[in-house]
Amino acid sequence: MDIKERLGKSIRNVPDFPVKGIVFRDITTVLKDISLFNDVINCFADKFKSAQIDKIAAIESRGFILGAPLAVKLNKPFIPIRKKGKLPADKIEAAYSLEYGAAVIEMHKDALSAGEKVMLIDDLLATGGTVNAAVELIEKLNAVPVAAAFLIELIDLSGRASVKNKKLEIFSILQY
Repeated sequence: MDIKERLGKSIRNVPDFPVKGIVFRDITTVLKDISLFNDVINCFADKFKSAQIDKIAAIESRGFILGAPLAVKLNKPFIPIRKKGKLPADKIEAAYSLEYGAAVIEMHKDALSAGEKVMLIDDLLATGGTVNAAVELIEKLNAVPVAAAFLIELIDLSGRASVKNKKLEIFSILQY
C-alpha cells in the first residue's frame, strides 16, 4: 500500500469541528503510527532534498509537527510562524481569512535575511489564506518563498489557485 492509501485510511474525519459544517482532518492518527509518520517526513524530504532551500518555515501548530523533523532531516534551520501574541521578540504580522473566521500570524523580524530561499510547511491547504499570509511575512523580510508543502490538500476549496505568488511550488501528499 502506498503512502497516499495509508494516509487516507489513517486520517480521522471529525464532522462539525471547530464549527458546524466543517470536516476537520485529524492527523493525530498519523502521528501515533511511527512508521507512517516517518514515511511522511521521508516523502517530504525526498521531494525537496535537491531543492535550493535555505530555511524551513512552519505554520503553527500542526505545521511545527511536520516542519521540525523535516528541517532536521534536511539539515536546515527551522523558523516558526506563530499565532499573534506568541513570539517574544520584535516581529512582523499578517492577517488572513479562514474558512470559519480570521486570524493573524507573526514571525520574528530576525528570522530571515534578504535573499534567503524559504520552504513553507503546514498540515493542510484549504482556502490558501494561511499560506498567503505566511508568504507575505517572508516577502516583508525580503526573503524568497520557493515552495509550500502540505500533508493534505482540500481540492474543492481551491487553495492552490488562490495562492497569490504564482512562482511558489506547491506540493501536497494527499488530496481530498
